[in-house]
Amino acid sequence: TMNRTEIMNILPHRDDMLLVDDAQRLEDGSVVGHYTIRGDEFFLRGHFPGNPIVPGVILCEIIAQTACVLFEKEMQGALALYAGIDKARFRGLVRPGDVLTLKAKLLRAKLGLHVISGEAWVGDRLCASGEFSFMLTAKP
Repeated sequence: TMNRTEIMNILPHRDDMLLVDDAQRLEDGSVVGHYTIRGDEFFLRGHFPGNPIVPGVILCEIIAQTACVLFEKEMQGALALYAGIDKARFRGLVRPGDVLTLKAKLLRAKLGLHVISGEAWVGDRLCASGEFSFMLTAKP
C-alpha cells in the first residue's frame, strides 16, 4: 500500500489538491484507494454552507488521482491530463466524516490515451462512477 508521501512521487498534486490518502495495486491490475473527507477541504466551504456535500466533479478528481497509480511507471517524468469524462453518474451524497473507497481499472490504452473505469464508494454505497480518459504528457 502506498501512503500519501509515496503517492506524491507519482502525482504533482500538493496541499489542498492531493485527495488520496493511500492506494494499492491489486493482483488483477486494478487499484483501490482511500480518502477520508475531513470537513475542512476548500471545496466544502461554499458547497453548501451548513450542509457540506462533496461536489461530483471533486469525486471525479479523487477517482482520477487514485487511477494514476495504474500508471506508476509511466508517471515518472510524465503528467496525466484529463482527455474526457464519460458515463459519469452520481448516486449518493458524500459528506464530512465519510471514508471514500476508490476503485479504478484500465479499460484500454492506445497511442498515449488511457481509459479507466472508476468508482467512489462509501461503505457499501456506490456514490460516483464513470469512465475517465487521460493523456500522459512529458512534464514541462
